[in-house]
Amino acid sequence: MLALTEDKRPQPGRDAGPLLSVDEIEVTLFTRAGKLTAVDRLSLEVKSGETLAIVGESGCGKSISALALMGLLPWPPAKLTHGKVVLEDRDLARLSEREMQDVRGKDLAMIFQDPMSSLNPVLTVGEQIVEVIARHDPASRKAMRERALELMRKVKIPDAERRFGDYPHQLSGGMNQRIVIAMAIACQPKLLIADEPTTALDVTIQAQILELMKDLQAETGMGLIIITHDLGVVAETADRVLVMYAGRKVEEGTVDTVFDEPLHPYTRGLMGATPSATDQPHGRLSEIPGSVPALAALPVGCAFNNRCPSAFERCFAERPVLTRPAAGRQVACFAVQQEGA
Repeated sequence: MLALTEDKRPQPGRDAGPLLSVDEIEVTLFTRAGKLTAVDRLSLEVKSGETLAIVGESGCGKSISALALMGLLPWPPAKLTHGKVVLEDRDLARLSEREMQDVRGKDLAMIFQDPMSSLNPVLTVGEQIVEVIARHDPASRKAMRERALELMRKVKIPDAERRFGDYPHQLSGGMNQRIVIAMAIACQPKLLIADEPTTALDVTIQAQILELMKDLQAETGMGLIIITHDLGVVAETADRVLVMYAGRKVEEGTVDTVFDEPLHPYTRGLMGATPSATDQPHGRLSEIPGSVPALAALPVGCAFNNRCPSAFERCFAERPVLTRPAAGRQVACFAVQQEGA
């Protein structure tokens, strides 16, 4: 298993209520082939100062879940058709687009997966930070420029005054990612969603970006959702981990408990396919056979049954529901239920 580093993150208050409470959201794709369920009754909670990691292979529903929380689902074809997204005391799923524009950037912000596609190529990076400030906390032009420069320094952009006038193509991938983070935190959001924040960055820059996000969280107390397929990132940053497969939550728990004792066969497969510091040189990693099924071709019963080494007859006939085998743990697996019986 992956070794966990010493935890220096601020711990969320145990008795504090959730900052974000997501209750059985369902995202439906309306296609020519019919209605397809991309996210199937997903529930989660995040407290202030807490980091939740959502993991799974590509196509498991991680990013589309984040877009649903942000109210940014591409319509057509995607639509939130069920559930609640409560941030503090407001159900974001019931807000109009105009009302959501007041929430996005101020109370809820997102770092998108590809910084180059997130930034406007015809505006300087400094102007793009100023735009965010002007939308939610307008001030004089000079004051907003100074605040944008302060944010650039906070995310460790070297020579911020000169870089203020640069365009995205003039900066490296790591610098663009820092600009995107500066835009996301410009109005001190209560909750930040980071979708693959270190993808396509070299390991040194990855470490710097993760450290930066932890420092910002410690400073502001914001809640953080990190979406990733990199379990090393999870071990380094998260308090709890939620595992998704084919649009559903299949396991959830604290990072310590899930890494020490993964319950779902899919989680075990992800762990086995991830290198760790204790692996032997030139050792062979295990693999999960097959691939995530297409939404239009989900198998009957458990969606993981045709890839699962523990599947038995019931797995091919029924779909498992989430159970709580221990305090703070959730898992949807008949094999786990059978082992615990």
